[in-house]
Amino acid sequence: MLLRTEEEYRLYDSALILQVNPEVEESRICLEYKSPPEVRASDEASIVFKAGTLSGRNLYACTSTEVLVLQVPEFKRIGYVSLPCFNDLHHVAPTHDGNLLVANTGLDMVVKFTLEGKVLAEWDVLGEDPWSRFSRAVDYRKVESTKPHRSHPNFVFELGHDVWVTRLSQRDAVCLTNPEKRISIGVQGPHDGVAFGKHVYFTTVDGHIVTANRDSLKVEQIVDLNVIDNERSVLLGWCRGLLPLDERRLWVGFTRVRKTKFRENVLWIKHGFRETGKPTHIALYDLAAKRCLQEIDLEQYGLNVLFGIYPAELEPALERTPSAGVLHTASSRSQRPQ
Repeated sequence: MLLRTEEEYRLYDSALILQVNPEVEESRICLEYKSPPEVRASDEASIVFKAGTLSGRNLYACTSTEVLVLQVPEFKRIGYVSLPCFNDLHHVAPTHDGNLLVANTGLDMVVKFTLEGKVLAEWDVLGEDPWSRFSRAVDYRKVESTKPHRSHPNFVFELGHDVWVTRLSQRDAVCLTNPEKRISIGVQGPHDGVAFGKHVYFTTVDGHIVTANRDSLKVEQIVDLNVIDNERSVLLGWCRGLLPLDERRLWVGFTRVRKTKFRENVLWIKHGFRETGKPTHIALYDLAAKRCLQEIDLEQYGLNVLFGIYPAELEPALERTPSAGVLHTASSRSQRPQ
C-alpha cells in the first residue's frame, strides 16, 4: 500500500472553510486563513482549521495554536485567543456559562478560558497534575510537536454542566468534572463526540459510528462504515467530522490517509485494504438502513484534510431545492508537493 510520507504538521499552507451544496455538488471558499508568524512553530508549520462548533451565528474555530470566533455568514472575526500553552489544538467549543473549552492535544490537556483569554481551569485528561510533564515557562506554540502523546484528547463537549473529552489512546470519553463518569468506546480510538437529542454520537478514526445514551452512558449501537457500500474494501480514510441531521442520518468526514512516522497512529489500518484509499470526502449515511446516501469528493475543491462539518444558511451563490442542505466544511489545503 502506498501512503504519502510527510507529517501533517508540515504539509498544509492555508486553513479553509468551504460552503458545499450537496444537491448539485457546488462549493465556494468562505474563508482562507493564514496564522501569523508569532503563533507558528516555524515557517513550515501547517495551517489547519481543526474541529470547531457552530452556535447561533458564531462559528468557533481553532488552528493548532489559536481560537477564532467568526460571525457567519459573513465570516467576520469577532474574537481571538492564542495562549502560550496552546499546542496541537484539536477542538474548541463554547460552554453553557459563556466561556470556551479546547482540547489542548499536544499537552494531553483540556483548558477552559474566557473570550478575553483568562484561563479558568486546566485538566490533565489522565487525571494527573496538568503541569507535571510540561513547563509553564515554555511557549508551546513554538514547539513543533510533543508526540508521542499519552492520551491524545480530541474533542470536548458538555452534558448538562459536566465537561467531557474523547481520549484516542484510552478509546473512551471521560467526564473531567465528575471522574466517575465514563463512556467506553472500545472498538477503536474516538475523535468526535457530538451530543444530539438523546444520544452522543462518536466517530472512531477507523470509520465506526458509536452511539451512546447520554443518560445511561451506555453504548447502544456500533456501525462499521467500512462495510457499507464499500465492496472493494477501499480505505475510507481518517474518520473525523460529524454532523447529525436526525436520529438516523448523519454526515461524516474522511481525510485521505498519509504515512506517518508515529506508527501507533495508523495501526488500525487493516492489511486487507487495497490501493491508496479514498480522497478526502464527506458522506451522508443512514445508520438505520446501513446505507451511504451520498458522497462528495472535497479534493476537487482544494480541501485536503478535514476536521469539521457544520450546517450553513442558504446563500444566493449556491441555489438549491428546499429539500437539500448546505454545509460548511473546514480544515486545510496543501500547495506543497505531496
